[in-house]
Amino acid sequence: MPTNGATGPDALAAAGAHGVPHGRRNRRTRVRGHDDGRRLGTADLGGELGERATLVQFSSAFCAPCRATRRVLGEVAAMVPGVTHVEIDAEARLDLVRELGVLKTPTVLVLDAGGRVVRRAAGQPRKADVIAALGRAL
Repeated sequence: MPTNGATGPDALAAAGAHGVPHGRRNRRTRVRGHDDGRRLGTADLGGELGERATLVQFSSAFCAPCRATRRVLGEVAAMVPGVTHVEIDAEARLDLVRELGVLKTPTVLVLDAGGRVVRRAAGQPRKADVIAALGRAL
């Protein structure tokens, strides 16, 4: 998305639809659409899929934005029925990190009820952006 100062759910939706970077403040969040129909299951996640959607967060131990992302995703999962938040330690799951092409932490995947990746973002998301991205999975 061009840097026209747009922020919020519309900006994420537009950025995700076009697969282009969406920058805000001094961080850059890269949003992409689905990953060619890739599905993740309980064995991949180390936890159960949400009834309606799953927010998957790849984190690392000393990542400050990961802590803030954990809080945001946990709050969204608590307020949207049927949505689960699963956090994966990127260092412990290098096989999955490589397979999915995770290049930085935090990286957030939004999965639909069947575990299909419908949205992906690298960088610390805002709550409104996460809620908007869930619209693709629900």
